[in-house]
Amino acid sequence: MNVRRSAAALAAVGVLAAAAPATAAGQSPSASPKVTLPAGLFGKADPTYDGVWRQSLSLLAQHTVSERPAASAVDWLVGQQCADGSFAAFRADTAAPCGGKGGAQSDTNSTGAAVQALRAVGGHDGEVRKAVAWLKTVQNKDGGWGYSPGGASDTNSTSVVVGALASAGEDTAALRGKGGTPDEALAGLALPCSADGGGAFAYQPDKKGKLVANADATAAGVLGALGKGFVVEPGKARDKAPACSSSGKATPGRLADNASAYLAGAVARTGHLTSALPGATDQPDYGNTADTVVALAANGWTAQAKKPYAWLEKNAVAWAGQTGPAAYAQLVLTAHAMGEQPRDFGGTDLVTALDKLGPAPQQEKKDGTQAEKADKKADEKGSGNGVWWIVGVGLVAGIGIGFLLSGRKKRQP
Repeated sequence: MNVRRSAAALAAVGVLAAAAPATAAGQSPSASPKVTLPAGLFGKADPTYDGVWRQSLSLLAQHTVSERPAASAVDWLVGQQCADGSFAAFRADTAAPCGGKGGAQSDTNSTGAAVQALRAVGGHDGEVRKAVAWLKTVQNKDGGWGYSPGGASDTNSTSVVVGALASAGEDTAALRGKGGTPDEALAGLALPCSADGGGAFAYQPDKKGKLVANADATAAGVLGALGKGFVVEPGKARDKAPACSSSGKATPGRLADNASAYLAGAVARTGHLTSALPGATDQPDYGNTADTVVALAANGWTAQAKKPYAWLEKNAVAWAGQTGPAAYAQLVLTAHAMGEQPRDFGGTDLVTALDKLGPAPQQEKKDGTQAEKADKKADEKGSGNGVWWIVGVGLVAGIGIGFLLSGRKKRQP
């Protein structure tokens, strides 16, 4: 779920990227010179590049902790949908049609994220059906998806769409639009175990057609191969994590295991991934480390995910505070995948931090979930009151995720 801008831009802002969609190189939207931020939007940063993405992740994160997102937050996301069912990264003027010269350009990542969020919060079946129909129409012949309609398939975009379609009840394994299936597309982007970086996924083949291991794509590829979206429910840990294997057919399960083996090895020593951005020598990659934890947990590799999760608890809160709502949401989803408490993430309440960056949730669902347990804990300490989060729109220190764009295929693990 990470995104990268150009090396020059990143060097100028001096920050690392957070959870955000893959944006194909050369296909980035133009920044809006002046953007009036609506009350329903999470975060204060320019939403040009990630408005729909960060909103979707924020709504998903609130949903996983049984909060009921504010109506204004959900309405804002719904209002971003284009007439054909797709979503763009951000529509400053929702009265203007999408596409064409000067119009907001639809993309698969924003659409896939919005589908998952609207499906989770409920009550928007019509919007979800339109978005799903659009995603099916832009499936490539190889079975995958690129960031933009007609763009070459990449692991990240394919996995985001698979997660969206799966959340909407689609049988993605049987989805053969113009030729191949998503599973076949992912298999074509996986490195054999005998290769350098064996078991990993590439973002896309390089200019010479070579596959190069990419940690970001690998974490996304595990979820895609497993047919899972951003929200991973805690599951039973596997007794033994298999090693990378190239024997037999490259089934989705085998692809997920091989990719998990690569990720587990990448974080085994330090507990985190290292940024591959120019000028970021020996700098931790917080977002991709969080993605790695979710991927390992999704595949039952809980034991291998514990060390990077502990590292995130100790180190990632400051990063989220500098980055914005998508980063907080990503950490909430990471804790959820591990069956841990996002309200006590290394001593930080991630849910409260996220809520402060957007409109206050309508209410909490009192059903024995994490939110209720947090209230009970507060009562036991003598507070005498349930926890009712009444928050305004918070300010984010440093640059927001909206200013960070990708060039994923230039990155290495």
